[in-house]
Amino acid sequence: MSFTKLLIPVILIVRCLLTGPVGISQTPPLTPVFTKAVYPVYPASQTPQIRADWNDPAWLHIAPLVISFPMGQEPPFVPHALARVLYDSMNIYVQFQVEERYVRSVVQQVNGPVSGDACVEFFFCPDTSKPDTYFNMEVNAGGTPLLFCVTYPWKSKIELDSSVIRTIPLAHTMPAVVEPEIADPVTWNIEYSIPFALLEKYTSIVRPAPGVVWNANFYKTANKNSNPHYLTWSYVDFPRPNFHLPYYFGRLEFK
Repeated sequence: MSFTKLLIPVILIVRCLLTGPVGISQTPPLTPVFTKAVYPVYPASQTPQIRADWNDPAWLHIAPLVISFPMGQEPPFVPHALARVLYDSMNIYVQFQVEERYVRSVVQQVNGPVSGDACVEFFFCPDTSKPDTYFNMEVNAGGTPLLFCVTYPWKSKIELDSSVIRTIPLAHTMPAVVEPEIADPVTWNIEYSIPFALLEKYTSIVRPAPGVVWNANFYKTANKNSNPHYLTWSYVDFPRPNFHLPYYFGRLEFK
């Protein structure tokens, strides 16, 4: 018997030990770059002022996360998008800073199609025992928000009333409407705080405290400009843009 024929059974045994029995259907391995992102969230030492000021002292000691993984085709120009998160006993605070070009923002209707504009998005599941229930907070560069409570991805959601959404403190640095598109480099910021009491009207939540974990992802998008793009913080292994895939949410670990 040749050495090659002797070697084949050995290779099969090793494969069984490493991957399970040959021929049994298994979950295919994810792309090597895929690991669920983790971000530590610290209690606020002072209350953020909600002025969209990246240099607000309340935020200066907080390292940002980076929203950098493209979904679908990578755009010719990739924006540099950052986010930071803080919390206290009453609210979660979120701040974004985006350095980009080709900025266009025209939607002014609350819960309108803001993701077509230059837009930043925070999807978060505040009770990991219900991983398919999450909120998606989307805000365009002009400060127009959208907020839904999704109870089953793509199939069931609660669209929060615009009067409720308007009670959320929110600040932005760009004009309410950016038209025509700004092709030159520009930096813009978004900041808001969401009360836990508001979220609890729509689903159960586990309020942040040391050791608590929320599932979440952060996105930067625009698809109605001359540089369409879809960027994620926690990598999403999917062939086309789709932010409503909670399996790929990362983790917010509250300290």
